[in-house]
Amino acid sequence: MKSIDVNRVLGAATALYSVAIMVRPEWLAKPCDLPLESDGRPPRQAGLLIRAIGARDTAIGVAMTVASSESARRSAAWCRVATDTADAALFGTLLESKQARWKVAGFALSWAALCALSLHSIRS
Repeated sequence: MKSIDVNRVLGAATALYSVAIMVRPEWLAKPCDLPLESDGRPPRQAGLLIRAIGARDTAIGVAMTVASSESARRSAAWCRVATDTADAALFGTLLESKQARWKVAGFALSWAALCALSLHSIRS
């Protein structure tokens, strides 16, 4: 029986969520307790930055999912770990709300840890 390649699954999940926040930036703005406009969407500038994060993470997630060599997939996974760790440090110290800092930083660190652990599942 073939085992599940956890790293590819996490890459696909990363890519899907990242595309989702590019389309609906409020899905990241709300957990961060960022201000929203009357229509429930973040202000234009915040939306721009959220979409940039989404584009970055989509590229990394796709690389984790489709790269054919083990070394390329390991590099992509390490990029995921590094960016999630950086996100945890930044969101965990700079968001206004203490509750949002803990929630968002905890999620980012958890995802970084899962992606680091998934390095064991990488095989060509």
